[in-house]
Amino acid sequence: MTDPRIQILIDEQELRALSATYTRGLDRQDQSLVRSVFADDATTHYGTFHGGPDEMSEMAMRALSSYRTTQHFLGQINLTIDRDSATGEVYFQAFHQHATEGFDRFICGRYIDRYAHRDGRWLVTHRTEVVDWTRTEPIADDYFTKRPETVRGIRDTSDLSYRPQEA
Repeated sequence: MTDPRIQILIDEQELRALSATYTRGLDRQDQSLVRSVFADDATTHYGTFHGGPDEMSEMAMRALSSYRTTQHFLGQINLTIDRDSATGEVYFQAFHQHATEGFDRFICGRYIDRYAHRDGRWLVTHRTEVVDWTRTEPIADDYFTKRPETVRGIRDTSDLSYRPQEA
C-alpha cells in the first residue's frame, strides 16, 4: 500500500472493531468474544480488579451474570496510532437490569487502552476502565408484558445476532 492515509483508516477501523467485539461479548455473555480482543500478555484494571485477559473475561462473566439484560453503547473513540502501537480513549454507556433485585444501573465512562499490532492483527495490551458517572433506579418496565410479540434479545449465543440470516 503506497498511501499511508489508507493504512491509518484500516488500522482505525480494526481498532474500533475491537471495542464492538468486546461489548457484544459482554451483552451476549460470550466469554470467548470478550477474551479475543486481548493479547495473551495484556493487563487490565477495572476498579478493584487487576488481572490478565483470562481472569478479566471470567470476572466480567461473573459480574454480569446477575443481570437480566445488559446493553453497552460505544461513543466517540479517540485513537492515536504510531506504526504497530496505538492508544485509545473509548467512551461507553452501559445499561444493566438486575435479574432479582428490582433495579436498573447505568454506568458511563471510558476505556483507556493501549494496543499492539501483532501477527497481522490489532489487540488490546492494556485496558483501564474509567467510570465518569453512574445511576441506579428502580425498574419501571412493563413493555414486554404489554407487547409479548416483541423479539427479545437473549444473553447468550442463541441470540438472533448469531443467526442474522433468520432475521
